[in-house]
Amino acid sequence: MFRSLKPLFIAPLVLFLGGMGTISRFFPPDPLEPGAFNALYSAPAPASEAPLNIFHIGHSLVGKDMPAMLMQLADAGVGPGHDYRSQAGWGTFMKAHWDPDVPINGFEEGNSHAFYRDAHEAVSSGTLDALILTEAVEIRDSIKYMESPYMLHNWADAAWRARNDTKVYFYETWHHLDTPEGWLNRLDRDLGLYWEGQILSPALNMQEVPRPIYVIPGGQVMAKVARTIEATQGVGPLKTRQDLFSDQIHFNDYGAYLMALTHYAVLYQRSPVGLPYQLNKADGTPAQSLGPEAAMLVQKLVWEVVTTYAPTGVKG
Repeated sequence: MFRSLKPLFIAPLVLFLGGMGTISRFFPPDPLEPGAFNALYSAPAPASEAPLNIFHIGHSLVGKDMPAMLMQLADAGVGPGHDYRSQAGWGTFMKAHWDPDVPINGFEEGNSHAFYRDAHEAVSSGTLDALILTEAVEIRDSIKYMESPYMLHNWADAAWRARNDTKVYFYETWHHLDTPEGWLNRLDRDLGLYWEGQILSPALNMQEVPRPIYVIPGGQVMAKVARTIEATQGVGPLKTRQDLFSDQIHFNDYGAYLMALTHYAVLYQRSPVGLPYQLNKADGTPAQSLGPEAAMLVQKLVWEVVTTYAPTGVKG
């Protein structure tokens, strides 16, 4: 399934290459040519008019509350019926979810809720409308040690083999606010350099006939909102980037709401402007609300980011 084989060099480095399209190697895969990459995202993704059945594979930057908020937004914007399940951990790599020999740290705590489902069982079931994956940060370490492009390919290939029309999404996140290289600097740089250039594009190039894996630009939305509120006096409870976080990397209720809006806009290809801003957490308790003014601002900013970044598959 790998389009750019170099047998004299790759053969000694093969870890595993088995059935069902599974690829796992040490040798860095080649990215798709830029023209071919751009062509994959020149047209919008197939639109979904009905509520979706989705599966989240990730870690604490997915969390429990964000998918629950997404379901409430979908119920309000599309109609009742959005369903989701997830498998998560703490700082969990895609490889840990894929490979049973790699432990998932925080597995019990991360999946102690009614919406847990085994990832392999869910993906192979053929029931998913959409599969959403993300990679652990530090993103450079994931690429270097945890075979990120191969894992993205493996999960996408498994989903398409189970059901050919499943849409696969790659959720871009962020690093610690106090990263020495600068949080905004890294968000500006890392999307193209790492998320696209060293994970997504090589994963696409492993397909015999490349098809899109769409991007949910969480980090880009965080950057847009942070820049907007910090360039003004802020709005409502949002004055600085820290107001979106509970610590140096994990979002609070406001940040979870922002990421739920971003997922909604990409998955359903609909503007989130006008959606509810008073939502509940996964346990049914009320989440902190941004209020109408701040909610309207972030809803507009989400739609602006999503519709101006072609790999989302969303056109304005």
